Amino acid sequence: MGLKFRLIIMNFLQYAIWGAWLISLGAYLGGSLKFEGFQIGSFFATMGIASLFMPGIVGIIADRWIPAQKLLGICHFIAATFLVLAAPHADYNTLYPLILCSVMFYMPTIALSNSVAYNALTTGGFDIVKSFPPIRVWGTVGFICSMILVDLMGYAHTSYQLYMSAALGFVLSIYSFTLPNCKVSKNVEKRSWVDHMGLRAFTLFKQKKMAIFFIFSMMLGMSLQITNAFGNDYLTNFFGKNFLYKGTFGVEHANILISLSQASETLCILLIPFFLRKFGIKKVMLISMVAWVLRFALLGAGNPGSGVWMLVLSMIVYGVAFDFFNISGSLFVENETDSSIRSSAQGVFMIMTNGFGAFFGSYIAGWIVDVAGWPDSWFIFAGYSLVVAIVFALIFKYKHDPAQLRKITN
Repeated sequence: MGLKFRLIIMNFLQYAIWGAWLISLGAYLGGSLKFEGFQIGSFFATMGIASLFMPGIVGIIADRWIPAQKLLGICHFIAATFLVLAAPHADYNTLYPLILCSVMFYMPTIALSNSVAYNALTTGGFDIVKSFPPIRVWGTVGFICSMILVDLMGYAHTSYQLYMSAALGFVLSIYSFTLPNCKVSKNVEKRSWVDHMGLRAFTLFKQKKMAIFFIFSMMLGMSLQITNAFGNDYLTNFFGKNFLYKGTFGVEHANILISLSQASETLCILLIPFFLRKFGIKKVMLISMVAWVLRFALLGAGNPGSGVWMLVLSMIVYGVAFDFFNISGSLFVENETDSSIRSSAQGVFMIMTNGFGAFFGSYIAGWIVDVAGWPDSWFIFAGYSLVVAIVFALIFKYKHDPAQLRKITN
């Protein structure tokens, strides 16, 4: 079995684990368990909590003591075990902490799997820039396949989705120990915990341009988990109660409909280099913000019947909304920060989006759903995204330099 194929399997399983529950959990919590919007939001806020500190801690352990591929297996085993423990429970006070513990050990595996792939490709003499993206895209394929399988097997509204995710986690846990070894550095230069956690990069907030960028990253990050948390719940439970839409594809197979979002994501990745060179990072991020407006507005205006085309268009727009923000934002950080803190700066970007943004966004969105209800909540989210886009266009100053961008997009 070739090295690239082995890494493809790793990436496929890595994201299939997530796809088994990330999109369908909201429908299960809001439908079968009758949880309120604020409670549903809290489950998706766990990813924000975990992203604030766990990747940094696990990264230090992988650098100093336990090879990354072994730690990847250990983390997946622990995360899967907590899912198995969580699945039988239907009360919030028991289910929430078990899901939180599982997410705490799953989120660091995203970075660990990248480290394992980079190490294996480098050791094997491959060009990472050219070789990794075609491998990583199979992670999205795994996510989509897992979503569809959960839907077709009827697990989207039951706790069996957690068992399926756990089963995939145990498989990857074992498989991880067969991957190429990652060396640890026992003689690492002594540095403070502040340096290890990447907190030096927070000095970037002293620069007005970077401070504005990171703040807007958090505000956009608040949008990221909204449809993950409530998209399936909205289609399945809100429309499912209306006799006009009973039996429609969007209600019966919401996971498959939503999987169009991930399919769009894989295609939009290919468009980003062209758009960045042509329009620059500010305009690309504005395109992303407008796409979020459309994403939410189309969800609010559409329905699984005659308005299903709006739901489909909303799924397609998601690829632009997600990729144009995440990847262009990461490239902006790469381009604008000093090499001595560049990696840490990427960590700050992730903390602001997947950490603070996801945490606050999930809770606030849940509260809005409880107060405003459906479909009005989608229009509130669309209005919020529009305001963010307008303010960003007015106050974020950035001069486009195609020559400078070409260096990082080619």
